[in-house]
Amino acid sequence: MVLTPQNTTIGFIGTGVMGASMAGHLLAAGYPLRVHTRTKSKAEKLLAAGAAWEDSVAAVAKAANVIITMVGFPNDVEQVYLGRDGIVANAAPGAYLIDMTTSKPSLARQIHEAAKARGLHALDAPVSGGDIGARNATLSIMVGGGAQAFEAVKPILEKMGKNIVLQGGAGAGQHTKMCNQVAIAGMMMGVCEAMAYAKKSGLDPQTVLKSISGGAAGSWALTNLAPRIIAGDFAPGFFVKHFIKDMGIAIEESRQMGLKPAGLELAKSLYDRLASQGGSDLGTHALYKLYD
Repeated sequence: MVLTPQNTTIGFIGTGVMGASMAGHLLAAGYPLRVHTRTKSKAEKLLAAGAAWEDSVAAVAKAANVIITMVGFPNDVEQVYLGRDGIVANAAPGAYLIDMTTSKPSLARQIHEAAKARGLHALDAPVSGGDIGARNATLSIMVGGGAQAFEAVKPILEKMGKNIVLQGGAGAGQHTKMCNQVAIAGMMMGVCEAMAYAKKSGLDPQTVLKSISGGAAGSWALTNLAPRIIAGDFAPGFFVKHFIKDMGIAIEESRQMGLKPAGLELAKSLYDRLASQGGSDLGTHALYKLYD
């Protein structure tokens, strides 16, 4: 069955920097939306646009046949899904559960098995693209889980992203997101160091960016985040504290597979230093502050 606005009520849990925009696209597409988040004020725009508020995770799970989560940390995911008042215990059989948080692959598999035992369809579907991708509905969505469940919810995912790929079974989406974060960690060091070098050498960073963003150094981070660095705008598109969490997961998974992620370990040490200096709630491009 393909899920449409006519046969679907979506529950959305977690309406922060990215979740609010993602949920907004679903509401704009005509899907009835039930929302819950820790801080109700973060959902005010959605409520004003027609979403309905639910007072608990359990209430969302009972009210919807598709439940999407975009929360902060793996322990949040575990509580939201596997707690006594969580989604798995309260959703109706046949419901689709889509966790779009970046979390642990092992936890994604645990949720999948718990959901399967109750006749639920669970997918792990972390995203990449930051606040810009969330606002523009151009997120890259990496999915793990069953093929039939993926095809059923794909029209919903297409309202939030453009590059939507089923990577394999449960946990495969999270493993793919770890690959993404490993690549970004090295890239962010390069972007920040390049901008610091441009400034220290007396060049105009804006003019430098015109040259290097169109060459071999070109990247999403250079195009979208270097201008923010130049402007001194370190507001979060993606929080430093969440990136540190992601790198920690990737390092743990790498070591379990016998890999030594030297570049990733270096990047995490730098971000840990930035966090210790009060930068946890800044955007990932605030790494530049260590170089400036």
